[in-house]
Amino acid sequence: MENNEAIENNTHHGHAMKRIRKALGMKQEVMAEKLGVGQASVSRLEQRREIDDETLEQIAKALDVSTKVLKEMQEDPVTVIIENNTFEEGSVGNLGAYNNNESNITNNPIEEILKLTQEKQELYERLLALEKERSTMLAKILGEKE
Repeated sequence: MENNEAIENNTHHGHAMKRIRKALGMKQEVMAEKLGVGQASVSRLEQRREIDDETLEQIAKALDVSTKVLKEMQEDPVTVIIENNTFEEGSVGNLGAYNNNESNITNNPIEEILKLTQEKQELYERLLALEKERSTMLAKILGEKE
């Protein structure tokens, strides 16, 4: 019956535990020490929809809240989405962000290759024109000496 109530009330004991722990700025390792378990156990507890009353009491003491808060805290879907995403630089959730107002995104690699090829061809043509001009000047200088 308790499980049905938890689902109907849109509560998740583990998520409530995690939200309170994070609000207090407490790491899982610290929470594990307070509960006398390992960090992995705390992580597993935070994934459970329903936690037994005895364990909830221990968690409530460690977090310095009442068990009622852990049992009745409503899940807000928007909060879950925000908590599970990060918007820090370099994170997966931040793929579209710009670094120092510069975009590293290439629109079309083939267009970029064509553009570079055209620039290369223009440089060769300028180099060829300079070589022809140089040859003409050398011929002129040799003609004046003779």
